[in-house]
Amino acid sequence: MKATDALPPLREVIRRHELSARKSLGQNFLLDLNLTGRIARAAGPLDGVTVLEVGPGPGGLTRALLAEGANVIAVERDERAIAALAELVEHYPERLQVIGGDALAFDIAPYLGEAPMRVVANLPYNIATALLVSWLTSEPWPPWYDRLTLMFQREVAERIVARPGSKTYGRLSVLAGWRTEAKLLFDIAPSAFVPPPKVTSSLVQLVPRAAPLRCDRRALERVTEAAFGQRRKMLRQSLRQLGVDAIPLLETAGVDPTARAEDIPVEGFVALARALNPTFA
Repeated sequence: MKATDALPPLREVIRRHELSARKSLGQNFLLDLNLTGRIARAAGPLDGVTVLEVGPGPGGLTRALLAEGANVIAVERDERAIAALAELVEHYPERLQVIGGDALAFDIAPYLGEAPMRVVANLPYNIATALLVSWLTSEPWPPWYDRLTLMFQREVAERIVARPGSKTYGRLSVLAGWRTEAKLLFDIAPSAFVPPPKVTSSLVQLVPRAAPLRCDRRALERVTEAAFGQRRKMLRQSLRQLGVDAIPLLETAGVDPTARAEDIPVEGFVALARALNPTFA
């Protein structure tokens, strides 16, 4: 018998610990074990792999990750959920560590080993983008993880994987495309969650590029902020926000001054960042 077979049903755990989802924490629980199993398997072979999970809630996805053989470090802010997860720790004392605290302030460094970690999470909606950006801007690069398999609202997922020419292409698309290969794996209907959110969710996977095009990350962020901050304007106008003469900058980068932000590929933004900060050229 699997260890998961001896665990109480998730709905019973939620009832006993009064784990009603809190909007203030961005909580929407996944209770369908077939679905959580599919998410865990989408993260690739997990046997012996250390996985960071953010916002495990009552532990539906946590159970699936453990069932696939992962060693899980779960970061949870909700004290009620931490109490519920204690039951899982009893079943997997050697493979599950629950850490109470804010994921945005969590320092992964003390938990790193020789092998890269993997991040698999149904992210709390209210901090999902901020967490992703923190992982995409991790230094040094390649980062401490070898893969991110993350749940987002469909709208955010589309922005992450968007390509030039798309109306959803923006700053997040450029940052993700610069340092990773990002793809949308599958959608998840609102009915799969408790309580059901008002929007469809999507599972996205991001695999770090070993050697992204060289540029200063901060310069790249400044360029994309200026360009997409006034995305309807031509770059020769929007890039004035940088406080430099935009025309020479665009000429150095080989980018058309009359183009708009949504038309410029990642390589073009990298060229602009290198023109802005030639130290990395």
